[in-house]
Amino acid sequence: MTTEEILKQVAEQTAVCTKCDLQYSRKKSVPGAGNPQAEILFIGEGPGFHENVQGLPFVGAAGQFLDELLADAGLKREEVFITNVVKCRPPGNRDPQVEELEACKPYLERQIAAINPDVIVTLGRYSMGHFIHNGKISGIHGKPFWSGGRMIVPMYHPAAALHQPSLREVVKQDFARLPEMIARAQETRRNNPGLAALNHPVEEENGVEDNGAEQLSLF
Repeated sequence: MTTEEILKQVAEQTAVCTKCDLQYSRKKSVPGAGNPQAEILFIGEGPGFHENVQGLPFVGAAGQFLDELLADAGLKREEVFITNVVKCRPPGNRDPQVEELEACKPYLERQIAAINPDVIVTLGRYSMGHFIHNGKISGIHGKPFWSGGRMIVPMYHPAAALHQPSLREVVKQDFARLPEMIARAQETRRNNPGLAALNHPVEEENGVEDNGAEQLSLF
């Protein structure tokens, strides 16, 4: 199957998924949107009110700020792919629960494998938790790690900066480094074709448990 066919299949499956109770708060599933051949994949936490209505990711206030952040990094929505760890809206915008994350995990893994991005940016702690267990986003945001042969960059969720204005400049600074990170990730993958086989623990000084990710010393 082509990347486009896989992404379409995931979209069709999430639209009728009954693996967890989020099916009951779903108006439209939000499988993700963007460039199937994207160099960079953004993973948020879950759809909100507007996303649940439109079936598209990041279309509310956080999405507007994300568009601003992308522009600052010289990127456009149509160039990247954006999805979430859960594809249906948690009631009242509550945090995703463990069973919901597990139910949606195969969909996300299929998307990652199909798109095969050079860089994955996790937006928020639940998205970060897909790759880095028990890490504190306040300590590792903006610091790249390798996992599965890809650069993973944990970042604050754009909504966090809207709720805590003091984080706004931090988020903008992290995003401003994305072009450099993409270029370095592409160079590293190009020069290390066996990188996907690496599986090393991150350094404990960053407050992250051994989860099969390796901290990337680039900056």
